Amino acid sequence: MIAYTEDKIGYFFADALSEVIKTTSGFSFDISSPVSDSGLNEMTGIMCLYGNNPGMIILSASEEAVRMICAYMTGTPKNDVTSADADDTLCELINMTAGNVKSRINDEQQMYTLSTPFMIRGYSMKMLTKNRVTMITRVLKCDNLTLKLKIVFY
Repeated sequence: MIAYTEDKIGYFFADALSEVIKTTSGFSFDISSPVSDSGLNEMTGIMCLYGNNPGMIILSASEEAVRMICAYMTGTPKNDVTSADADDTLCELINMTAGNVKSRINDEQQMYTLSTPFMIRGYSMKMLTKNRVTMITRVLKCDNLTLKLKIVFY
């Protein structure tokens, strides 16, 4: 059983991600719930949450968006950002976001241990879950950058 409401958990994770990106790159994102669950983009970072309410945090974006964020985070010209740099950036964003949330809500009822972040790449991916899974989705937008954030509890 989740100790916080879905809206509160969605806020914790989306706000943490927004704060991490603003601090590291200067981009300010607007956060919303998606009109429909439109699947995943070609880059998806994942981190498992272990504890009383096990789950996953999933961050998906286009490579173009991740490269832009990486360029601003590192001061590297966008055209010089490699695929490996983009991979590292997505994993680091998910790592910092999960760590930020852990420090905000790590209490007796909602305590987490975090896995190492990992990522997958591909087009036309979608996520399927079995029954009794809570999935909270938020979309973060800034100009032409869009990030999809999913928090799944099982």
